[in-house]
Amino acid sequence: MKYLSFVLLLVGTQAHAETPDVPLTINGCVIAEASQCPGADLRGANLANQDLRKMNLSGADLRDADLRHARLDLANLEKAQLQGANLNRANLQQSNLRLADFSGATLKAIQGWGLFAQGAQFQRADLSGAYLQFARLSGARLHAANLQAADLEMAWLSKADLKGADLRDANLQEVKLGESNLEQANLNGSRQHYGNFQDANMQGCTGCPTTWDR
Repeated sequence: MKYLSFVLLLVGTQAHAETPDVPLTINGCVIAEASQCPGADLRGANLANQDLRKMNLSGADLRDADLRHARLDLANLEKAQLQGANLNRANLQQSNLRLADFSGATLKAIQGWGLFAQGAQFQRADLSGAYLQFARLSGARLHAANLQAADLEMAWLSKADLKGADLRDANLQEVKLGESNLEQANLNGSRQHYGNFQDANMQGCTGCPTTWDR
């Protein structure tokens, strides 16, 4: 009997080992690279550390979702709702965030090289330490956003609303801020070499350059 039990245990263990991993599925959305989930309901979902590269999440509801350390490179999040979501240290390189809503979300130290976020909303979002070189943020709403120590070198922020934003110690070298709103923003300690601030509204701004016509 002991020998038979051992054989059955061994067979069961081998069968389990040969069973492929079943991908996580939430409300019909398969959580996997390049999966198609437009408009998916993923509110409050735990997606930390998940591989979401090239996923189509356009228009998806990701409010309050946990996306810490998630891999979202080249993902499509256009018009997605991410209010209150946690994206700390997530990878978003060259992802499509156009017109998405990140109001109140936390995006600390994200890797967002070359992401596309034109017209996206980041009101009161925490983007401190974010890596956003070459990011496209034209027309984005960053009212009262925390961008302290963010790397925005060569980023496009023309016509962006940065009223009351915290840009202390940020890297703004060669940044495009033409016609942006920097009213009441704080740029103390930021690096501004070759930055373009033409026609920006700098009323009440702290640390803004003084060489541009207001």
